[in-house]
Amino acid sequence: MKLNQKTGTRNRELRRIAPKRVPRALPELDRLIHERMRLGIVSALAANETLAFNELKSLLRSTDGNLSVHARKLEDAGYVVCTKSFEGRMPKTAYRLTAEGRRALERYLGHLEAVLQHARGR
Repeated sequence: MKLNQKTGTRNRELRRIAPKRVPRALPELDRLIHERMRLGIVSALAANETLAFNELKSLLRSTDGNLSVHARKLEDAGYVVCTKSFEGRMPKTAYRLTAEGRRALERYLGHLEAVLQHARGR
C-alpha cells in the first residue's frame, strides 16, 4: 500500500478491501417451545414415554397453575396429549409427547444448533 505524500494516509484506490460477508438469515425458533417451562415439558416428555402431572410438576419445580397453563398451550398446538383417569377415587393426569411434538422439538433443536454455530462463527 502506498502512502499519500501530502496527507500521510493510505491511498484508497490501492487498498484491498475484504469483501463483506453477508450474514446468513438465522432460522426462526419455535416460540411455542422456546419458552422455558414449555421447553422443559417437551424435553421431559421426549425422554419419558409418559409423565404424570405431579411428576412433571416436581421435575420442573412448577406450581399447579403454571404447569397446567403451559401444558394446555402445548396440547392446543398438538404437541402433547393429556389423558385423565382415576386410580381408585383419585384423579390422575398424564402427558405424552405426540409425533408432531417430537418433530417440533427436533426442528427447534436443529434451529438452536444453527444459531449456536452462527454465534461461534462457523
